[in-house]
Amino acid sequence: MTETPWLTEEQLSVWRAWLALNAQLPAALHRQLQGDSGLSLPDFEVLVHLTDTPEERLRVTDLARALDWDRSRVSHHIKRMERRGLIGREECSSDGRGAFVVLSDTGRTAIREAAPGHARLVRELIFDHLTADELAALASITTKVLERLDPAAAPACSVVAGPTSAD
Repeated sequence: MTETPWLTEEQLSVWRAWLALNAQLPAALHRQLQGDSGLSLPDFEVLVHLTDTPEERLRVTDLARALDWDRSRVSHHIKRMERRGLIGREECSSDGRGAFVVLSDTGRTAIREAAPGHARLVRELIFDHLTADELAALASITTKVLERLDPAAAPACSVVAGPTSAD
């Protein structure tokens, strides 16, 4: 039998900090979005993906892939968002294989109003206190980890670091 490759004390410390970050950061972003706009963090993510497309619409399957959610989770979530008027659904007339999730006027207004506070908190919690070298290191680290998780998505996740306010 081979010995279990336990983490070193330093690796364990970094790993536990990473786990805490993965719990606390989304919770803080969710609280800010809920308080400022009534949107959840998943709502915001869906709206961001829709606004990132020229037609402000995506097939359900493509949205699931972009969010890295299973199709069932996407379907349930978009039903809730649809009831709130944030999005709509349109059948795909060209091939009939599925539906599009479409940004509504209400959804467009919601993300437009939510984005400034969200960006402000992201800057405050993450970027405002990083030097250019730290930002470049963070970009490199996250890109390397993402490449290991999904090599096919590697070019899409590459980040270019620029100057920050901490410089």
